[in-house]
Formats: sequence, C-alpha cells, structure tokens
Amino acid sequence: MPTPSRPGRGWLLRLVIAFAFAQGAVSMARPAVSYRALSLGADERAIGVIAGAYALLPLFAAVPLGRRTDHGRCAPLLPLGVVLIAGGCALSGGARSLPALAAWSGVMGLGHLCFVIGAQSLVARQSAPADQDRNFGHFTIGASLGQLVGPIAAGYLVSERDGAMARTSALALLVSAAVAAVSFTALWRIEHRRTAGSPKPAADKVPVGRILRTRGVPAGIFISLAVLSATDILTAYLPVVGEHRGIAPATVGLLLSLRAAATIACRLVMTPMLRLFGRTALLTTTCLLGGLLCAGIALPVPVWALAVMLAAMGFCLGVGQPLSMTTVVRAAPAAARSTALALRLTGNRLGQVAAPASAGLIAGVAGSAAPFVMLGALLVGAAGLGLRSGRVPAAESAPAPVAAPDPAADPVRAEPAPDDAEEPRANRNPA
Repeated sequence: MPTPSRPGRGWLLRLVIAFAFAQGAVSMARPAVSYRALSLGADERAIGVIAGAYALLPLFAAVPLGRRTDHGRCAPLLPLGVVLIAGGCALSGGARSLPALAAWSGVMGLGHLCFVIGAQSLVARQSAPADQDRNFGHFTIGASLGQLVGPIAAGYLVSERDGAMARTSALALLVSAAVAAVSFTALWRIEHRRTAGSPKPAADKVPVGRILRTRGVPAGIFISLAVLSATDILTAYLPVVGEHRGIAPATVGLLLSLRAAATIACRLVMTPMLRLFGRTALLTTTCLLGGLLCAGIALPVPVWALAVMLAAMGFCLGVGQPLSMTTVVRAAPAAARSTALALRLTGNRLGQVAAPASAGLIAGVAGSAAPFVMLGALLVGAAGLGLRSGRVPAAESAPAPVAAPDPAADPVRAEPAPDDAEEPRANRNPA
C-alpha cells in the first residue's frame, strides 16, 4: 500500500517550483493592479471594489471545484489555473477602464483558485500519511517564496516619476503574466497514474448545512477569513497608504515582501512553537497581536517603524491559516473533511470580496489608513473565537485517528497552508 504513495519526490519539487512562480505572479500582480487603478483615476472606494473582484468568481466556484476534484484527477486544474492567471495579468495590464481591470482581476483570482485546489489535492493524494505534514510544509514554503519575491519585483518595476505609473504598472502586469507562464515548465507528468480516489456513495455526502452547524467549523472558517482578509487588504491598500505618505513604490514592495519573509520564518518554526505554547494559546495570542499591529498601521509612523510592525504582523499572521485549517479538519465530520475545507476556502473568498469593499467605503470616509483599524478589530474577534475553537479539537481528539483513511481519499486541501500544525496531533495520538 505505501508503494504508490512513495514514488519519489521529484513531483513535489516540480509542484513547489510551479507554485512558487504562479504565486509570485499573483503577488506581483496584486499591488500592480492597485497602481494601475490609481493611474486610471481610481479612489479608495474603487480600489476596494477592484480588490474584491479578485475573489468574486472563486467565491462561487470553490465548492463545485472541490467536489469535482474529489472524484476526478487533480492535474488538469494546474495548467488551467496557470492559463487563467497569466491571461488575467496580461489583460489587466492592457485594461483602459476600471470595470475591465476589475473583470480581469477576477479571472486572475479564478486561476489562482484552480491551481490551489488542484495542487493541494495532489499533495494530499500522492503523499504517504507520515509524509503529509512535511510535504504540505514544503509546498507552502514554495508559495511563500512567491509572496516574498513578487511584491519586490512589482515595486521596482512600478514608477510614479514623471507620470509614468500608467506605463510602468502595465509593464509590471505583463511581466507577471510571463512569470506565471514559467510554471508550465514544471507541470509535466506531475500526477501519477492513479485514479483520483473512488467516488463516495451519495449517502456518504454530508449536507453543507450540517457541516456549517458542526461546532468548531464556523469558528475555523472565520479565523481563516480574518487572517486572509488582513493579508489581502494589506497587499491592496499599502500602496494607497504609501502614496498618501510619500513612500516610493519600491519601498512599498520591500515592506510587503518583509511581511512575507516573516510568514516564512513563522512557518519554519511552527512545530516547536506548538510544542511550547499549545494550539489554543498560540492561535489566540497571534491573532490578538496581529490585530493590534494591523490597527497600528493607521498611525503616521516612520518607514522603519512600519517595517518593524509589518514584520511582526507577518509572523503573527503566519500562524492563523494552518491552525484554522486543522481546526476545521478536526471539527468536521470524518466523511466531509474535503467539503469542509472547500467551505473554508469559500469563506476566505467571501472575506476577500466583502473586506476590500468595506475597506473602500471606510477609506472613502475616514482616510486610506482606516481599513487597517477595521481589520485589527476583525483579528481581535478572531482571537476570541480561537480561544473557543481551540477547545473543540481537544474535545474531539478521540476521533482524530480516523484521519488514517485520508492518504488516498482526503481530496482537497483548499488553501496553501502547512500541515505542520497537525504534527502535534499526530504525535499525541500514538502516545
């Protein structure tokens, strides 16, 4: 039985490389879209709408794509995602109006969703049970590397001098399309010859309503939504804050990449932190500190202080996604883990639609830094839920060994997040 699960790790290395380029393209395009919108005359409200459009199509497509991947192959979603990412980036660079920019940003978001669902499902199916923690961790580090490099590249390509922002932001988006296309070089024969899990009987399908009513699932979804919304708003609105405070685009790119580097550092030390503090304390504390730091961005601090705050916030936000993922997996019925994870991704996309739109309204009334106060309050609320949801997995740790059937059938890991957070559980069960 382990034989098909250990065919070598060349496929994982190729997947990490492909996702690093795909994520790098998206991370480069998101701030470039904001600068492109500013060059087209967008105000804070319009920036919020365009940032929300990135998640609009994925909001409706997440669960159907998750169901489809549950009973089919994973690999076809990867090139499809790359095509949509590259096309959305290139067409955003040529957009001449704000509605067109919002539409192509939505195409880019749909492509990212396709790639994430296909790639996470591939890792889940082709990893032996003992290797899943490590393989998901490596996979997510690759994504974080893309988040690290992308904003720096965008910042150096975009220039506001002499009214050049319209041209340079378009160039940054075209370059991001080319970066996404590089992913194709690593996608050959990445899925092994295995049927993608036998379809489950209709009777085994747990209704969505029942999953959402399961204690712990809504809390995990909300925590993930809050953390992702903070990261998303930061990417979309830091360029606006930089414009108002006279911070150059290259510096803004470095600040965003500093946040991503801190997230990588956090995920590298996730397992020792869990052993030292425990899941509940770690999740609650990092959400609370992240909320306070996020609200602090609204203060007119110097650039060096902003860099320190963003590094600390990036470290804190690196905890929320993986731990919210394990919260949902542990709380959900055993027969509906993949659907629960798809619902978690749907919640993420709902936050990516609603949070930027709300941020745009708030920024239009109270200034460009005000959305960070809203996000700070959201993360503080997530900290409270983390305190409650942390008890749910403990209460339900008895059924945790049921995770053993997951190697071939646990279909969709809905969003890139290291499963390092589940390692303590794996260590506890044998004990």
